[in-house]
Amino acid sequence: MADAILLTGFEPFGGERINPSWLAVSALDGEVLGGARVFAQKLPCVFGRAEAVLFEAIEAIRPLAVIATGQAGGSDSIEIERVAINWIDAKIPDELGQQPIDCPVIPGAPAAYFSTLPLRSIFEHLTKAGIPARLSMSAGTFVCNSLFYHLMHRVHSLSLPILAGFIHVPFVEEQAAHHAARLQKKPPFMRLDQIICALRIASEISHKAALANRW
Repeated sequence: MADAILLTGFEPFGGERINPSWLAVSALDGEVLGGARVFAQKLPCVFGRAEAVLFEAIEAIRPLAVIATGQAGGSDSIEIERVAINWIDAKIPDELGQQPIDCPVIPGAPAAYFSTLPLRSIFEHLTKAGIPARLSMSAGTFVCNSLFYHLMHRVHSLSLPILAGFIHVPFVEEQAAHHAARLQKKPPFMRLDQIICALRIASEISHKAALANRW
């Protein structure tokens, strides 16, 4: 049986009609990369519910690596997130209208967790492939960071043999065009095929790192 890699993306939120994170990971669903099968899971942009769906998927799939992804409107590159912080400060409501402000993700838990994905290697391979990318020190304080924190807390607290982390992706051109009239300029975007390629590379590198750790 092939190893498994779990990729997650979010449903649209904040009035958007699409979410590039889900468009990209769903395009990779079922691919076999270096002996690992990709499983894609759509998550709701909802505090409390997103991590519940993620944990159910981890339990069912038992992946060697988990790469959660989300949308970073305004970014012009793949944002490889280094750290999840134990803090929520929602500038907008989630899709159920919840808007927690100035509160921990998990009371009493550590202040932060670092990603365990091979971040530098992913960054170098993306750059070599001509895909704009950067190592980021902040996943924000909305649902993306909350999910990232819950993921890393679960991996650490249960000692799961999983490499895990979070990657933000830019708008796609359709979204940039939609916002252009309001902003009086076209915001940064990336072609969907580039985003898909970036996540394919990240998945392959993460699987190799997971195999090295296992053996």
